[in-house]
Amino acid sequence: MAHLPSRRRLALAVPVVLSLTASLGFLPTAASAAPVTAPATQTAAAGTLAYVVNTKVDHRTIESVKKAIAAADGTVVATYAKIGVIVVHSANPEFGAQIRAVRGVQSAGATRTAPLSLAGTTDEGAAKLISAAEAAKTASASAAAGASEPLEADQWDLRAIGADKAAEINPGSKKVTVAVIDTGVDDTHPDLAPNFSAAQSANCVGGVADTAEGAWRPYTADDYHGTHVAGEIAAARNGIGVAGVAPGVKVSSIKVSDPKDGLFYPENVVCAFVFAADHGVEITNNSYYVDPWLYNCMDDPDQKAIVDAVNRAQLYAQKKGTLNVASAGNSNHDLDSDAIVDSSSPDDSTPVTRTIDPHECFDVPTQLPGVVTVSATGVKGTKSYYSTYGLGAVDVAAPGGDRYQIPETPSANGRILSTMPNNAYGFLQGTSMASPHVAGVAALLKSTHPWASPATLQALLKAQADNPGCPAEPYDGNGDGVVDATCEGGKRVNGFFGFGVVNALRAVK
Repeated sequence: MAHLPSRRRLALAVPVVLSLTASLGFLPTAASAAPVTAPATQTAAAGTLAYVVNTKVDHRTIESVKKAIAAADGTVVATYAKIGVIVVHSANPEFGAQIRAVRGVQSAGATRTAPLSLAGTTDEGAAKLISAAEAAKTASASAAAGASEPLEADQWDLRAIGADKAAEINPGSKKVTVAVIDTGVDDTHPDLAPNFSAAQSANCVGGVADTAEGAWRPYTADDYHGTHVAGEIAAARNGIGVAGVAPGVKVSSIKVSDPKDGLFYPENVVCAFVFAADHGVEITNNSYYVDPWLYNCMDDPDQKAIVDAVNRAQLYAQKKGTLNVASAGNSNHDLDSDAIVDSSSPDDSTPVTRTIDPHECFDVPTQLPGVVTVSATGVKGTKSYYSTYGLGAVDVAAPGGDRYQIPETPSANGRILSTMPNNAYGFLQGTSMASPHVAGVAALLKSTHPWASPATLQALLKAQADNPGCPAEPYDGNGDGVVDATCEGGKRVNGFFGFGVVNALRAVK
């Protein structure tokens, strides 16, 4: 498949899933992901849009703006007074223009281009299962290599960043939690249950945190993305399945994907960053972009409001001590170029092809200040063919998988192996898979340096990274004879790898 036009920074291929079998010592299959409380979007009136209204951060202004919202036929869904963000629903087609004229409102705009509608489940296609014999082959190779986990022989990515050796020194502290802001996490998975933090988990769909039991789980097994990410970070070294980069830290789930279309709307993400910050999360992983715009342009009032709202939330998290890590994207775009053609936005209605300047139109949260932006590499250590890049935009790189770079593993699969819902395992590739590797290394750094602030953690990530420098030959990621990208910069920092590929072993030393 060609590069995904940045839809969700998900896998770039149908996953290959390993069903758990008793012959390999795996636990019996647990119940499917539990149903969750329906989001507020289900009760919206016909023609209703969601908005973010960003105000001055003082009680009097916020209360005054709330009155103006009601007068303009808006309904307040959630108020984040500490950052001056109000989530609103309104069927008034003039609501945005009217509320922007109100005293104290600094920006306001719609968070989607199509009206809210009744929710349904997302259909992403069935997973491809492999036989128990194939799983046994990997388990045999793992045992021969002395690996603690049955499927570790297929985890070339752990060895690429020294995570297997790092675990012997320091697997990470239980005092450190990485929140997976994503499609939900199946915390009943035997590789995730030992390290899961329910107290730091929620469903933020609709802009309001729901902490009911299981609300953080995926809607269906097809919503596997968050579970895969969680395993890459903190799958336990417990003799079952795979291992995470930081198998001793805790992982939580903050679900933000809409049940109808699977999109990650701004109000959901605002809720997630604030929830993470207020619940003592040290690191968040963000393997997505905020919908419906791949790039949010500051000359558009709706898109400007989205940037403003999400930025306020992630900056609030940083100030509370949370480091935010995000994937660079799967479009093979140069974020330091003069122009990028975006043909995928808005993705909640009818996309319109437009040319944007990535210095004025931003991928959110990836390009927000203080966020660690991650590009992807394959087993050969080169940039993955799909990975977005850019000098000054990418901070660090990590294994994300690449189907054109084949490892010498039992599966010979260049993608990343991790946990899937319902006690399964599967291979995926994307910058979605690179970001959790960095989040895992950041968790190891936080475990080793508990005093470190988000800014210090980011500096440590860059300092311990290994930078291969720009490739000597023209970059042809898929081997078709066409130059696919140009690397700018030098050995210390460049557009493909930022400050380099993260190193888990150095992190614990």
